Amino acid sequence: MATLPCDLDDLRAAFPGWSLFRSDTGAFYGTRRGVRLRDADIDEGFQQTVGADDVESFVSLLQAQNELEVRS
Repeated sequence: MATLPCDLDDLRAAFPGWSLFRSDTGAFYGTRRGVRLRDADIDEGFQQTVGADDVESFVSLLQAQNELEVRS
């Protein structure tokens, strides 16, 4: 599998609804920008914040969250 680029500016452009950052240990985190989820949203699988140790998993999580938004 090809490694995805981990330039945070590129990721921020691709996922503008999220505030993205990388920890000192290299983990990736994103939290929704300007949105506070209700309990019902969380019950449907929405997450306020996502995190992953590698960029591939991180992008997959963000894409999955975006797909939930499209379906609802």
